[in-house]
Amino acid sequence: MEQKVLSHIFEAKSVAVIGASRNPEKLGYKILKNILDAGYKGKVYPINPKADEILGLKAYPSISEVPGDVDLAVFVIPAKFVPSTLRECAKRNVKGAVIISGGFAEVGNIELENELKSIIKETNIRVIGPNCQGINNPHLGLNASWPVIKSAGPISIASQSGTFFAALQMWADEDKIGVSKCAAMGNKIDIDFDDLIEYYGEDENTKVIAVYMEGVRDGRRFVKIAREISKKKPIVVLKGGRTEIGAKAVASHTRSLAGRDEIFDAAFKQSGIIRVESLEELYDTIKAFSLLNLPKDNRVLIITSSGGSGIVSADEAELRGLSLPDIPEELKQSLKEKLPDYVILRNPLDLTGNAYADLYRDTLNIVIHNDTYSSFVVIFGDPIEGAADVINEMSKKTSKPILSVYLGGGEIQQIEIEKFRRLKLPVYPTPERAIKALSNLVRYSKYLKTIT
Repeated sequence: MEQKVLSHIFEAKSVAVIGASRNPEKLGYKILKNILDAGYKGKVYPINPKADEILGLKAYPSISEVPGDVDLAVFVIPAKFVPSTLRECAKRNVKGAVIISGGFAEVGNIELENELKSIIKETNIRVIGPNCQGINNPHLGLNASWPVIKSAGPISIASQSGTFFAALQMWADEDKIGVSKCAAMGNKIDIDFDDLIEYYGEDENTKVIAVYMEGVRDGRRFVKIAREISKKKPIVVLKGGRTEIGAKAVASHTRSLAGRDEIFDAAFKQSGIIRVESLEELYDTIKAFSLLNLPKDNRVLIITSSGGSGIVSADEAELRGLSLPDIPEELKQSLKEKLPDYVILRNPLDLTGNAYADLYRDTLNIVIHNDTYSSFVVIFGDPIEGAADVINEMSKKTSKPILSVYLGGGEIQQIEIEKFRRLKLPVYPTPERAIKALSNLVRYSKYLKTIT
């Protein structure tokens, strides 16, 4: 039943924007316009008692006067009007609500938030928010949020931060990966992380789940759901409020209880969740999960044209539990026969500043099927033309993950990075970021082996 209700939110056939406005400066105008601009094909009902028409659509004075069924109501009205309007929605059999409106417990108005909770308990309506940045489903064109992100892809997002919710979508859009279902949860008085993870876990368009959380309401249910879903899809979590000061900031942000960090850490490990330490690592990791197969184990070969990048990569790999096996003698002999004598044959394998695309191609052709290595980090540390074509060609020859790094390449770098994106190949701006992402693929691969 619950999953069906969440589908009425993310896959709504009709949406009412309560608080739609004719003023382009108002959020009620922007939300309505974004839904239309995203290409939503369902029915849209602007609700405004002072307007007959908004953005070419007939407007209605209240939800009660909308002639058709409404699956989803999006609230962009002052907080004091939200409870009575939510009751109206429930009477009209509206299945779900996204309350973007702020002014509840996050500003100390706990009584008003408790009133919302009572209404939710009394009715069958499900609520995301309040004090949130809305939802997005590009597969349907349902962008009841901001900014407009139209790229449909395999990443689903649940975030208590509206800014993180937007940033993750924007990065996925820039990398031409796209997103599936996204929710900014705000104060999350009803729908919580366990609900969304369960729903995303059953969503055929979702390959990886990204979470920014500050706290959970029902820890036991969260662990139970996460453990089930992580068996089939990776869940990557950034937890805010790790320190005492951070926990205090959480309380003033969304009134969540951050809880003791070691308890969350143990729960994440028990659930198979991949925990990350920064927003950057969260995105880098979901990007890798979106575009790559899982490695068989932790053995990696680093190939670089930059000695410094190779050293930093090796340090990060060891810190992250990756193994850098030496190049076996037989493989080294094959490389000597094909490569120039200035190439440094160890791991990291340094092609030096004389590197060019065909040298990477020749190297990868020799090492890529060797059983010594389960994954590759390939670093382009100069303006190397044809880098993306080489990785594209090699990716078709193996199921092993190849993570590319491109830095120090000037204008050619920008051209090549765009090629990587068009070819759906992950490329990172620093060696450390690629290594961290790979280590998280390895962690998840190892976890799956422990449960089978």
